[in-house]
Amino acid sequence: FIDVNVVLEGRVVLGEGVMIGPGAVIRDSELGDGVRVLAHTVIEGAQVAADCVLGPFARIRPGTELGAGVRIGNFVETKNSIVGAGSKAGHLAYLGDATLGEGCNVGAGTVTCNYDGKEKHRTVIEERAFIGCDTMLVAPITVGADAVTGAGSVITKDVPPARLAVGVPAKIKGEIKKTG
Repeated sequence: FIDVNVVLEGRVVLGEGVMIGPGAVIRDSELGDGVRVLAHTVIEGAQVAADCVLGPFARIRPGTELGAGVRIGNFVETKNSIVGAGSKAGHLAYLGDATLGEGCNVGAGTVTCNYDGKEKHRTVIEERAFIGCDTMLVAPITVGADAVTGAGSVITKDVPPARLAVGVPAKIKGEIKKTG
């Protein structure tokens, strides 16, 4: 289904059952089966796997690869990033030069601070990490699997797996206890 005022430019490949909402712009991208592109989302130079939901008002920039079932919400921008299956960034975030493992959650206001004024640096967020709202991830940095960052934290050092990082600048706290 392609709604009104949609623009398709360059080489665009649409899988089975793709739904594109009004005002979307898609350039030089591939969308897998069952992808839903909500209103006013811009996708350029991206690979989007099956069953992803993008938008409304998302910006998916060149070099983005989204795994199956990824959710990129309103006012989220990605650039040169790989997002693992089932991960989500619901709203108001920037994921540039980042690699996210499967099952990650990125809170509102999160920014991967990838540019130091001279060079771009990569952020790695491993499987099932939970990034709290308004977290600044100052690259180069790795947040380990099952780690958690507290809301409003500025992460300037690697966070080991299953640990909590909080504060400005963040301090590494005790081990994360799994409940399920």
